[in-house]
Amino acid sequence: MINSKLPNVGTTIFTTMSQLAAETGALNLSQGFPDFNGPQGLLDAVGKHVASGHNQYAPMTGLPALRQQVAAKIARSYGATVSPDSEVTITPGATAAIFCAIQAVIRSGDEVIVFDPCYDSYEPSVELAGGRCVHVQLNLENFSLDFEKIQAALSARTRMIILNTPHNPTGALISRAELDLLAALIRDRDIYLVSDEVYEHLVFDGVPHVSVLAHEELYQRAFVVSSFGKTYHVTGWKTGYVVAPPALTVELRKVHQYVNFCGVTPLQYALADFMAEHPEHVEELPAFYQAKRDLFCDLLTPSRFSFTRVTGTYFQLVDYSAIRPDLDDVAMSLWMTREHGVATIPVSVFYQHPPQGQRLVRLCFAKREETLQQAAEKLCVI
Repeated sequence: MINSKLPNVGTTIFTTMSQLAAETGALNLSQGFPDFNGPQGLLDAVGKHVASGHNQYAPMTGLPALRQQVAAKIARSYGATVSPDSEVTITPGATAAIFCAIQAVIRSGDEVIVFDPCYDSYEPSVELAGGRCVHVQLNLENFSLDFEKIQAALSARTRMIILNTPHNPTGALISRAELDLLAALIRDRDIYLVSDEVYEHLVFDGVPHVSVLAHEELYQRAFVVSSFGKTYHVTGWKTGYVVAPPALTVELRKVHQYVNFCGVTPLQYALADFMAEHPEHVEELPAFYQAKRDLFCDLLTPSRFSFTRVTGTYFQLVDYSAIRPDLDDVAMSLWMTREHGVATIPVSVFYQHPPQGQRLVRLCFAKREETLQQAAEKLCVI
């Protein structure tokens, strides 16, 4: 009998709900991926590079041209200067990037602070490194950081804090003031950060994304992770990157070279070309997704769901307390999928200890207008 290293891990809720949506023919607003294609110029570039013979291993650290484009984007977006050679590493997806960052510095007995509701890949990665997650709940009203709880969670064993902004599943953003408070709190401690910023360009209502890359003090101890898949509507490409100071990058790459070695070569060439030719893409992305958020929320206004429009990501939380308060959110998600043809994600799965009475589900609005209209019609009759 196998003595599992991850005894509490099963099939993820994202896989479960997507499978159920496929089986029932429900509209899939559960797993976070678009139902539309990436930019045509980007797709065309892949075919060009495949045909040109760019099909062998890329450099372990990532294609130089793509690392240079990442550094240029960071300079434009955040006014921060990073070295494409010693601080930028291309990875096969953000999940792999987070895994490698955790494995690079976490040792047996170390503690890692994570914030609930918490994305599900963090804890297994910590446990595989021999560490233990300490869960700190975000404020229930607006999902902001609770610094009293953070201070209480700190111990001599704390080795890492994992941030996620814009936050999945809540859409909340971390402010500069919060980063300053965090910096003051850990200034004299040997603590690293992973800042999961995969939705960095999906921010709305004129509110800026505050990146750890632009916080000089925190960046010196941070691995900042992002995703080409989220930014360019190609989640199936599983291509992301990590930006970290040179000393941390050295340690990250030691792990990365034995986990994946490198990312997919023609995809890296295509991304480098498209980023060079269309730097405006990331500048236009907030308005693109805000229009989808606003359409979806406008369509949901007549429903019995209550909600506050998210300020980031492509997920909208809705409260169903006025509809089926007798159902917990897992049961509600299953019921909505089977009986009303819309698949969602229950928010309780992101918590170690879900708040009593919370009645929230997560809907993905990274969809075509007709998909959002069809979904809203179904949701408004529940």
